[in-house]
Amino acid sequence: MTDLSSWVIPLLLACISLWALREKINVYEALTDGAAEGLRILLRIFPHLLALLTAIAMFRASGGLDLLTQWLRPVLEAVGIPSETAALVLLRPFSGSGGLAIGSELIATYGPDSTIGRTAAVMLGCTETTFYTIAVYFGAAGIKKLRHTIPAALVADIAGFLAAAWCVKWMF
Repeated sequence: MTDLSSWVIPLLLACISLWALREKINVYEALTDGAAEGLRILLRIFPHLLALLTAIAMFRASGGLDLLTQWLRPVLEAVGIPSETAALVLLRPFSGSGGLAIGSELIATYGPDSTIGRTAAVMLGCTETTFYTIAVYFGAAGIKKLRHTIPAALVADIAGFLAAAWCVKWMF
């Protein structure tokens, strides 16, 4: 008998197609309309993404991330976050791929079963790329006034970083 997971996607596509047939929806037209709308959204948000990714690359290349990491280490240690994860704490809200690169680096350096490796992995799983997400979704929706979005999202990220470090210490 084959694995159930190999049937999930074909079964899902068949169910959607049957539903569309029953509702008399032109699936091909809906697909192409959705693709066209996706491209329009991409063109609207691309400048925001380009600016954000360029700023992050410049910040890392200038040594600013390393300097900020050194300043942040004592604060992180005081609240129970391993100081080795400082670069991850700083970069994760801005860039998912940058955060993943730093997390992978930490896991490769300290090992996946180390406190630092586990903390990095949990941090990656329980925090969000706040500024990237805001740039994408607010840019796509054309929202200009962020009001309390950034402070609330950063508080959630801080809570995620703290919870990750404390849970790893408590569980392992």
